[in-house]
Amino acid sequence: MLIKTPPGWKISENEVTPEEIYVNRRALLKTAGLSALGLAVTQTVPEAWAKEEIKKLNFKRNDLYKVTDKNRPFTKEELSTHYNNFYEFSLDKGEVSKKVMSWKLETPWKIEVQGLKGPDKTFDVDSITKLAGELEERIYRFRCVEGWSMVVPWLGFPLSDLIKKLEPSPKAKFIKFQTFSDTKIGSNMKNLPYYPWPYTESLTMEEAMNPLSFIATGMYGHDLPKQNGAPIRLVVPWKYGFKSIKSIVKIEFVEQRPVGLWEKLASEEYGFYANVNPHVDHPRWSQATERVLDGKFFPTKIPTLMYNGYEKEVAHLYKGLDLKKNF
Repeated sequence: MLIKTPPGWKISENEVTPEEIYVNRRALLKTAGLSALGLAVTQTVPEAWAKEEIKKLNFKRNDLYKVTDKNRPFTKEELSTHYNNFYEFSLDKGEVSKKVMSWKLETPWKIEVQGLKGPDKTFDVDSITKLAGELEERIYRFRCVEGWSMVVPWLGFPLSDLIKKLEPSPKAKFIKFQTFSDTKIGSNMKNLPYYPWPYTESLTMEEAMNPLSFIATGMYGHDLPKQNGAPIRLVVPWKYGFKSIKSIVKIEFVEQRPVGLWEKLASEEYGFYANVNPHVDHPRWSQATERVLDGKFFPTKIPTLMYNGYEKEVAHLYKGLDLKKNF
């Protein structure tokens, strides 16, 4: 009999689905039986977190982008900054905010840009922000492929504004993003040698130019915490969260469709488009519902919206495509 051994990066459905319960249980043990995740997180914030230099940002609030669905409450900052996927540091969501504390952000943080009409360019975060324009706040739904969700107030600028100023080559059909590749920064990268580091993700140019596509440099009125993708990240609210790459160091405009890290690892599970679609399940779990990160011991479970609730804004991008193959 042929026994198929799954690769080390694969986790089973029963390991993924109840992860909030696992995190809550550990928090309970640490806080002498506190029963609410929100309270437990508040009580167990690492001391190092208080020492972080968090800079408040000047911005305008864009009321065109807000979430009014009562089933999706505004996520408390304590939750969204202490429940994070960032495999470069840890596979444990509850540990990431601690692991990043030893990471000293490079100043100034450099972003290399290739595939322009003219020569390649390099920007720091301040200059690329000034190039794009004034910072604004947008409140977006955020849906993880694992089946949990939150609502976050991001600060940044439309990706389309940046692209127009950068003037990419007219031959470009895709935009590719890359995060850091330094194992001295990502302390967990050496523990995952079968991952095709560095983390990369990409969009079609049509997706990138959609008004919803956003480059974030802050959240909750201040700059991004490291666990949330400091100092600059992508936010694509109608796609599963793994498409919203963190800590960007490189942007490329290319002709051929890139293959991202997760697609390289498991193309049958993490497709290129990765659009939120309750009618197309992940091979190992349903995508019809989601667990709202709301601080409850058993998170509220609600139906998932097509394109995460942004169907009117993005459905036209996918006419004629078989998204059952790529979410």
